[in-house]
Amino acid sequence: MRLIRTSLALLLFICLLAACKPEAPSAQQIVDKAIVAHGGSKFDKGIIQFRLRDKVYRSLRDNGAFVYSRSFTDSTGQHVHDVLRNSGFTRTINDEVVDLPDERKQAFSNSVNSVIYFALLPYFLNDAAVQKEYLGEATIKGEPYYKVKVTFAEEGGGEDHEDEYVYWFHQKNYTMDYLAYSFIVDGSGTRFREAVNPRTIGGIRFQDYINYTVADKNFPIQNYDKAFEAGKLKQLSEINLEEIQVSELPE
Repeated sequence: MRLIRTSLALLLFICLLAACKPEAPSAQQIVDKAIVAHGGSKFDKGIIQFRLRDKVYRSLRDNGAFVYSRSFTDSTGQHVHDVLRNSGFTRTINDEVVDLPDERKQAFSNSVNSVIYFALLPYFLNDAAVQKEYLGEATIKGEPYYKVKVTFAEEGGGEDHEDEYVYWFHQKNYTMDYLAYSFIVDGSGTRFREAVNPRTIGGIRFQDYINYTVADKNFPIQNYDKAFEAGKLKQLSEINLEEIQVSELPE
């Protein structure tokens, strides 16, 4: 009888512990909170400009309308200005429009869009083509995280819709501190990025990144947290946003 009572008490205790543990938020809830933590509605409308290496990027957004641009001087000393907007892509060299074949337009469009996309994450994770999945919890450098996987629907997902991402969001402040992704376009492989040097400018959180990889091109990206903790990653590069400016749209 005493054994039965002890077993029942233990079972009741376990049930109480399970009931007291808060239910994990959904992938959508996590992303919504992360977007707010990084700037929220300030992403929707305004002008953001920054330098990445030898190029200056500019993002102008007015809710659904956007104009992204990239300016730089090429190896021959010519001034190149790329503009990607809802209606398409144009390139000017020394203020003259250049006629480009469609494949070059697409390549340059992808290049400009990719830099803006990563610089403003997690803002774009609520785009219509985004498919989100909660993967569970993780601990990195002693801090608790939620893991969220992101894939893209073929319709509206762009040329690289087959790419996959995993994001690590801090459980308390919902900052996006790590991300990993696999890619097929322009070769194939995987990457892991650690966010560093966070700062808030104009109400928006900006971060630099340390870029890592592993030798195995087919490495499961959801396991990058464990590989990072074990010191098994190779550093490839640093991604530093400089001369950041945030301003409102002119009236």
